[in-house]
Amino acid sequence: MIELTIIGRGGQGAKTAAQLLAEAAMETGKYVQSFPEYGPERAGAPVKAFTRIDDSLVRVHCAVNNPDIVGVTDPTLLKAVNVTEGLKQSGILVVNTEDSPEAIKKKLNFNGKVFTLDATRISIDTVGKNLPNMPILGAILKATDIVPLDILREMVRHKFEKKIGKDLTDKNILAIEEGHKEVKNA
Repeated sequence: MIELTIIGRGGQGAKTAAQLLAEAAMETGKYVQSFPEYGPERAGAPVKAFTRIDDSLVRVHCAVNNPDIVGVTDPTLLKAVNVTEGLKQSGILVVNTEDSPEAIKKKLNFNGKVFTLDATRISIDTVGKNLPNMPILGAILKATDIVPLDILREMVRHKFEKKIGKDLTDKNILAIEEGHKEVKNA
């Protein structure tokens, strides 16, 4: 089973990213589970969203305590939350930051794989808003190969085109693709 946690702030799309990843994995025949964990329910408050992906039925029904992958949508959370808590030493950390992967490894004293990208800039350049969840999602796919990028593109199109329109859906897909392309690792 692959267990993932996305840590962000309310309104940054952590829940949406976790859910999209789960639904895209389900399209490939996997069993999935995805759900959020909220603190104070307001925009800007820290939130966590969890996803489990497996080849067999997921029977665990609790928060992810030892994730294989952690995505961080807001770089200020590196000081506010222990983002590597419970992350397996062989785990993968994907962070929205201008810092290099090496700098994040040193700052967090983490020996696993670290991937960084400026998801804030990418989202502002592509979508026109600070919604770093889509670039982070693209980076997670690049770091893990959990699901093919094409499957995620189609999932985003299916979920959002009627809701937000073709133009904004295309911009979100571009944000995913740019995150996938621009992520750096150490």
